[in-house]
Amino acid sequence: MQGNGRAVIAGLGTALPPSAVQSELWDNYFSQHYANGGRRGLAKRIFEHSGVRTRQAAVSPLLEDVSDWSTERRMRRYQVEAVPLGKEAVGRALTEAGIGADELGLFAVCSCTGYATPGLDILLARDLGMSPQVQRLFIGHMGCYAALPGLGTVADFVTARGKPALLLCAELTSLHIQPPGSRVDIQQIVSHALFSDAAVAVVLKPGDSSGYEVSDVAALTDTTTADHMTWDVTDLGFRMGLSPQVPDVLSVHVRTLVQELLGRNGLTIDDVDGWAVHPGGPRILDVVQERLGLTDDQLAPSREVLSTYGNCSSPTVLLVLDELRKRTDPPQRAVMLAFGPGLTLYGVLLTLPE
Repeated sequence: MQGNGRAVIAGLGTALPPSAVQSELWDNYFSQHYANGGRRGLAKRIFEHSGVRTRQAAVSPLLEDVSDWSTERRMRRYQVEAVPLGKEAVGRALTEAGIGADELGLFAVCSCTGYATPGLDILLARDLGMSPQVQRLFIGHMGCYAALPGLGTVADFVTARGKPALLLCAELTSLHIQPPGSRVDIQQIVSHALFSDAAVAVVLKPGDSSGYEVSDVAALTDTTTADHMTWDVTDLGFRMGLSPQVPDVLSVHVRTLVQELLGRNGLTIDDVDGWAVHPGGPRILDVVQERLGLTDDQLAPSREVLSTYGNCSSPTVLLVLDELRKRTDPPQRAVMLAFGPGLTLYGVLLTLPE
């Protein structure tokens, strides 16, 4: 079956584990986690300047310390926690889109925080009653930017096949708290201060629905900086490597990416009235704002998501999109931006029908 050349976001659903206050996480867990080796003062400052006020944890360190768990134990817990979270997000997205799970032609899942076979794509397709003929795609270990290539792939399927499709981004970063160690590791402190858990699902449909059309997708990867952001599988979970030079690399490339994406669609930065920028951290947002010449109001949705939800890896940029969608007067043209290992920058242009 051939599509009509349009893929429209018809439904978006979120699911969040219990929330905790950043200051309480510091006072009641991380202040002791970093009690040795002269790290407490540094870690406290990083937590206080993270831009995060509250965040979620499927496995809260206030209740359960997983820092000495084996990777096998963490992966088993991932299945226990991620399946109901993903089911909730998918169910909400399908309800908003007004379709049944059995109508989906493609079900794609992005996750870099847990692996198992059968995976979330199989288990959720079974539990939610998707067709045995549904095509499935699992997108793993792409990190914070995964939602955007995922969205582009799902949109391509919808336009080519003329069938609805669904993308789920589900991350449980709380399962990867690392042991304290014996030395100062600023990269681990930063990741412990920022990262959070969430699941967000998006339904795309062909045709003339009233939601945002996925108009174009652009990518730019600087492989000379591949070691600046890493996510290594260790015997004690997955370990984040996060160079302080990441914002500098983004500063070099982000305007080029955005101008290319917009230029080939006959647009400029001034033509965009909505920005969903992945809030990787305060410095990331500062750099994007400066390089693109954006106002505080234009970056407010991204900063609010960082403050309220933390950096949830792949679902985060979709949480920002949800903030834009909920506005009384949603933007007519929106650009989504996300960044991750590679270093990779991704952009998506969304447009509302006239």
